[in-house]
Amino acid sequence: MAARKSDYDAVIPTPVGRLGLRLDGGALAALEVVSPRVRLRAPTSAPARAVQRELEAYFSDATHRFRLPLALDGTRFQRRVWRALQRIPAGETRTYGELARALGSGPRAVGGACRENPVPIVVPCHRVVAKGHVGGYMGETGGRCIDIKAWLLAHEQ
Repeated sequence: MAARKSDYDAVIPTPVGRLGLRLDGGALAALEVVSPRVRLRAPTSAPARAVQRELEAYFSDATHRFRLPLALDGTRFQRRVWRALQRIPAGETRTYGELARALGSGPRAVGGACRENPVPIVVPCHRVVAKGHVGGYMGETGGRCIDIKAWLLAHEQ
């Protein structure tokens, strides 16, 4: 469930829609696609402004590498998958199966870790695809989330 708009440190416009961001101790803890009805909220802290600048840099240049402190709350396995995602270069993809083999795991477990990724785009779970199709994104297998994944992949080509 998405946080209430008052829970966000900022809500910023991007080419994929409005993104709500939350910080924890100056580190990015959550990045969520929010409804267009959620009001924009300019970042008021230096760390939130840094997140906005990094996202703007990525949307201007898909090869931009994020340099943000992250506060990722997940299991040991999830954090392992999220580190592996960060090593997939822009413009490349891996299948769930390829990533699972590299981690000594199963594709469904990798998909579950991708689904729980609290900071999509920054930790690029969109670069993991199913064999023969785009796969899911942000816990969805159709609709707006898949449109966003397709946009991100095209942006990086």
